[in-house]
Amino acid sequence: MQNFLNTYCIWTSRKNPFPSLPPLMIMIWFNKFTIVFIFTLLTTNVAALGRPYKDNSYMSYYYGCQAQMNAEVSFCDMRDRRCSVCGDKNAVATIAGCMQALGKTSPKYTSAMIQGCRRSRVKIRRDWFDEAIEHYNKNAKSVSDIPGFNKHMVPQVPIKLNPNNSELYQESYKRFYDNYGHSLYYGAGILGYWALVLLLGAVFNWSKVLFPNASKKMTHPLLNYWRKHVTMPAAFGTKRTQEQNFLKFFGFLILSRFESLVIALFYGVVLLCNALNIEALDNDPRFNGSRYKAEIRYVADRTGITATMFMPLIFLFAGRNNFLQWVTRWNFGTFITYHRHTSRVMFMLVVIHAVCFTIAEGDRYSRAVTRNYFIWGIVATVAGGILLGSLMLYLRRRWYEWFLLAHIAFAVIWVVGTWYHVVDLGYIQMVYPTVAIFAFDRLVRIVRLIWFGFPKADVYLLADETLKVVVPKPKSWRLIPGGHAFIHFFKPSYFWQSHPFTFTDSVEKECSIVLFCKVKGGITHSLYKTLVASPDKRCKIRVGIEGPYGEDTPAKYADTAVFIAGGNGIPGIYSEVYDIARRGKNQSSRISLKLMWVVREWKSLHWFYEELQSLKNTNIETTIYVTQPSRFSCIEEFARDSNSDDSIDEEKNDAKEQVNISSEVKEIHLSENSSSCDEIGGAGATTGTGAGVGVDVDDYDEKSNSLEIISLIKNDLSHIQFKEGRPNIEDIVATEIHESMGSTAFVTCGHSVMVDQLRYYCAENVDNKEKKRVDFYEQVQVWS
Repeated sequence: MQNFLNTYCIWTSRKNPFPSLPPLMIMIWFNKFTIVFIFTLLTTNVAALGRPYKDNSYMSYYYGCQAQMNAEVSFCDMRDRRCSVCGDKNAVATIAGCMQALGKTSPKYTSAMIQGCRRSRVKIRRDWFDEAIEHYNKNAKSVSDIPGFNKHMVPQVPIKLNPNNSELYQESYKRFYDNYGHSLYYGAGILGYWALVLLLGAVFNWSKVLFPNASKKMTHPLLNYWRKHVTMPAAFGTKRTQEQNFLKFFGFLILSRFESLVIALFYGVVLLCNALNIEALDNDPRFNGSRYKAEIRYVADRTGITATMFMPLIFLFAGRNNFLQWVTRWNFGTFITYHRHTSRVMFMLVVIHAVCFTIAEGDRYSRAVTRNYFIWGIVATVAGGILLGSLMLYLRRRWYEWFLLAHIAFAVIWVVGTWYHVVDLGYIQMVYPTVAIFAFDRLVRIVRLIWFGFPKADVYLLADETLKVVVPKPKSWRLIPGGHAFIHFFKPSYFWQSHPFTFTDSVEKECSIVLFCKVKGGITHSLYKTLVASPDKRCKIRVGIEGPYGEDTPAKYADTAVFIAGGNGIPGIYSEVYDIARRGKNQSSRISLKLMWVVREWKSLHWFYEELQSLKNTNIETTIYVTQPSRFSCIEEFARDSNSDDSIDEEKNDAKEQVNISSEVKEIHLSENSSSCDEIGGAGATTGTGAGVGVDVDDYDEKSNSLEIISLIKNDLSHIQFKEGRPNIEDIVATEIHESMGSTAFVTCGHSVMVDQLRYYCAENVDNKEKKRVDFYEQVQVWS
């Protein structure tokens, strides 16, 4: 791995060998194909260590002959566990004669006798058939030719089996052994279904990137109908990202209609693949004449094999370094959705496998349960049940860190249990890819952390609601507009935790990224308490960054791109729209860019103020909606900040005047024993959102000072239009489509209600009268 990293560093530091391509693009493609190559190489090499799967269907002829022989004649007492036909030459000759009658005399079929006897710990020669068939041809007799013959008599010659019964026994054992082969094919069919889904997703999403002009013209009524009613809306109603509650503890999220269709078809494919070719014979001799037990066993084998076959896909869907995200351009949240449903289906199949196998064993269950493979199967099933129970949204949302630890621990137990369950059954090669995928994902995470380094980050508490984390980054670490990274804060109590946050390029410090973390529970609240007790509400913490992850949206190819953010959803939205504006400066065709940010109070502007200032010299048309403009909590933060002397400064010529105003406001607000923000911290608030602070300031002087600060903000941010109240999403969508010169793309991240409204009205306007292309992209990803 070190050699690979050294080679990579040398390669990327050289002069661009492809002058027609930007260096960043080359690095991106190199990273992508490197990940795919390493994954393929690792999986292939590890899988090669396993024993190859052997098709045992050819053994059905041997076992069919043996079963018929045991039913018609006794060469030893079958009640004795030491009884083996392999040690009796007449019995061996009888089987040879049966196989000769079936025309199965090639080494492929006769080797089944060697394997069968090996299981009875009896070794026979490889050329056993020649000697046995010669003995059979010379001495074999029918039972009718033996005077006084009965079933319990041990014959002294080979026996000619009843040809009228051969078809029944052969068909019985053929169906039994063919079911193993059919299970592999049907398991491959389930994987093939996902391959088709992923292929269609890749074609659909990459067409927007590779053929943007053609994509913008795709407004045929049939395509619009598909997009309006299938790919864009929620499955039911308008709610997609909003949590739905059922009996308080059973919360759930509604999927998109397309995801629902994919999952519904997946359930149908699984049902078909586990139901076809299951029919057994009446009076099935393999199962003591019971058709019911035969079909129960067929179902047990089928479900166990198919479940094991798509287990690697489940782990791949859940991985952060899932290369399928790049192949399909679906986000991590989409794959987590598919991960949850495929894992549930797999567990249901395992439960069916366990129940059916228990029934099939019948009286032999007490003996079977003592076997090693059976015990590990129980262990894996119990671990899977606990995993499934821990997936409750109620538990994930309230104790996510503990949920994640338990999830990983029981997933490992599941894999270990499955490994030992199938290792002696000939299916271990299906578990190797799962282990390889899991190990590869963890390895790449560690490499990403080491690659970034472990710098000290500056952490600020701003507006008493948001943590601003400024992290120095390596020059080779690329930023993904709208992307995210997982951050580790190296403190003894939570160093092991990693949380995803969107990031932006720092407008103040070169070679630094900024992550904005809303104060909630868990680690952000712990940091909040630390910062409240720190001077100036800031500190330095050593961190680790794992990333970047994600992809930018194809909105940059539209004629008009409208970015709508709510609250703390602004960083990723800002990062992408700013990147489009920066890149578009040197292009002849200019895209119309619009940025809308919905905030509750004025204080929210404080923690994103520098980024708002940076929009001044761009072609981005920015609008900020303040839904509760009469709330002035933490407004003095604009004056308190150490950079306030230049944060509210529109023109250099007016700097001195602005400084005097800021100083005056600062003096007024800080003359009290504590500010409204200090009261929040001192009141033991758990969220830091400002709840419980006085909404309206009755004191005239204080209110006028707050209004004066707001006036200064508007003056400094004169390139931004401010509106008070909530935005009308329906009117915004209709207006932007009407005013656009062509296609319109909407990109959003924020409160789930706003995101769902935008999704709904975008879907409603797909078939607009002006026949303009409308696209909807969401950066919000619900993972927990």
